[in-house]
Amino acid sequence: MPSLEPGQGRARIIPIVPQQFFMANDTRHTTHHHHEVFSAKNAAQLDTRLRQFLYHPDRLAERYLKSGDRVLDFGCGPGFFTREFARRVGESGTVIAADLQEDMLRILRGKLEPEGLMPRIRTHRCEPDTLGISELDGTINAAFAIFVVHEVPDPARLFREITSLLAPGGLFFYSEPPFLVPGREFNEKIALAETMGLRLVERRWFFVNRAAVLRKE
Repeated sequence: MPSLEPGQGRARIIPIVPQQFFMANDTRHTTHHHHEVFSAKNAAQLDTRLRQFLYHPDRLAERYLKSGDRVLDFGCGPGFFTREFARRVGESGTVIAADLQEDMLRILRGKLEPEGLMPRIRTHRCEPDTLGISELDGTINAAFAIFVVHEVPDPARLFREITSLLAPGGLFFYSEPPFLVPGREFNEKIALAETMGLRLVERRWFFVNRAAVLRKE
């Protein structure tokens, strides 16, 4: 699924109304602006020194991961965050780098193999409507979806699958750029994730992007 930063295609507005999101006399719903997947043809834009300076993926990994963790990097793209996640979890840990585009995964392998990190990384090509790794349910210590949920056709299903994948106490780090996902929509996504069994434990800014950390109870 795709990429760390959005494409330039026109967004489609899809109302997401999962059954469990409703309560008695509650008419709330989430409006999802579905954007095009960022093409692997532009992958070089996602792994630059400037982005390293702005996002400090090493600090993100240090804050939320430890040696031996099993991590999901959903929408891994060319491995911008995957690299530091793999360094952090060490030889006893694993990073599942999941992306919709096989070309992104090929680029990731080409970058991280020479760095000796691929023994810690499992690449996985997901489908447009599902992660497709249910055999790992209950085993993931931390999952990351950074600048990517706006490219997913069904966020409710994604959040449900991530919740199933997480081990009890596992963390879900979710971030979106404000110029694509305004504050109200971001808050609605957090509320949607909470209906899946996650609890909000932290709000923060990730450079200029909104971010939230949720924990599986």
